Amino acid sequence: MKQYETSHLVKGEDLNHHGTLFAARAAGWLVEAAFVAAGCTCGTSEGIVCRNLHHMSFRKPVHKGAIVRFAARVVYVGKSSFTVMVTGADAMDGECRMEGMITFVTIDEAGGKRAHGICLDAAADENERRQRERASAEMEALRSTGGK
Repeated sequence: MKQYETSHLVKGEDLNHHGTLFAARAAGWLVEAAFVAAGCTCGTSEGIVCRNLHHMSFRKPVHKGAIVRFAARVVYVGKSSFTVMVTGADAMDGECRMEGMITFVTIDEAGGKRAHGICLDAAADENERRQRERASAEMEALRSTGGK
């Protein structure tokens, strides 16, 4: 699937009491990047709602002045839901700083689930194949525990 990119400059107001990127700000940016991929993949931003933020994790701290480049792509599809994998890397050195998966549901005007029509194409590379396997395992785990 096509990968979509967004970037953010980490400013003073984005920091926590340790002087590193505040997790809630990072979560917002991850969901925003995922929504860009979701909307572009669906061809509209209407009728797409966030259902779940899975496994957001930091690999390294992010400091003031860093530019974080978010890369997002759809990695799993159900009938009315789909999951987007997002990685946030330092734009200067390319090192991954954070990642997460976000699941969206497509809804109709009444708020009921509706089919989105997204079909996964062939994985472009090994990284995309691994992301899809990870998302598939996560969704299977949610189903087996009654989370979906």
